[in-house]
Amino acid sequence: MAATKELSIDEKLQQLWELQQIDSKIDKIQILKGELPIEVKELEDEIEGLHTRLKNSQDEAAEMEEEIKNRKNAKALAKELITRYEKQQDNVKNNREYDALSKEIELQKLEIQLCDKKIADSTAKIESKQVVLDETEKTIKEREKNLKNKKKELEKIIEETEKEEKELQKDSDKQAKKVEERLLKAYTRIRGAYKNGLAVVAVLRDACGGCYAKIPPQRQLEIRQRKRIITCEHCGRILVAWDEPETDN
Repeated sequence: MAATKELSIDEKLQQLWELQQIDSKIDKIQILKGELPIEVKELEDEIEGLHTRLKNSQDEAAEMEEEIKNRKNAKALAKELITRYEKQQDNVKNNREYDALSKEIELQKLEIQLCDKKIADSTAKIESKQVVLDETEKTIKEREKNLKNKKKELEKIIEETEKEEKELQKDSDKQAKKVEERLLKAYTRIRGAYKNGLAVVAVLRDACGGCYAKIPPQRQLEIRQRKRIITCEHCGRILVAWDEPETDN
C-alpha cells in the first residue's frame, strides 16, 4: 500500500486559507443576526425569573391572606369566650371565681387586640405586595412583547439564511477534514481568540490583514516563498500572501 503523500507547506496554507474563506462567510451570517440570539436568550431568562418572582409574591400574599383569616377566626372565638365568661360571672359563688373569670376576659381582650394588630400588619403587607405584583405583571407583558418582536426578527433572518448557512457549514466541515490535525487545532484556537474569527489573513499593503501591524520586507519575502507557516508577531494570526489588492496607479 502506497504511503500517503505529505502535503507541501503551500498546499497546507491553501487548505487553511480556503477554510477561513468558508468560515468567514458563516461569520457574516452570524453578524447579520447580530446580538439577536443573545438578546432573545437574555429576555427568555429574564421572563422566567420574573415569573418565579411573581409566583413567590403570590404565594407570600396567599400566606398573608391565610394569616388574616386565621386571626379573624381567633378574634371571633375570643369574643365568644368573653360573652360566655361574662354570663358565667352572673352565677359565680365567690370573689375568687369572679376574679378568675375577669382574668380570662382580660386575656381574651388582649387576644383581640393582638389579632387586630396582626390583621392590620398583614393587610398593609398585602397592599405593598400587590404593588410589586402589579409592577411585575406589567414588566412581564412588556418583556414578552419585546421577546415576540425579537424572535420574529430573528426567525426572518434565519429563514433567509438557513439554507446558505447549512451548506456553508457542510463545506466547512468537509474542508476541515482535509487540514492536518495540528494545524486545525491552531486554527481553531486562533479563530476563537478574535471576535471577527480571522485566523488566517493575507498580507495587505505591507501589513497583517488582521491587526494591521507592519510586516518587514524580509518577512514578507518568507511569507511569499511559502516554505514554512509564519504567524504575525503581534496578533499570532497565520499569514499568507494571496489575494493582495492591486497597487493604485
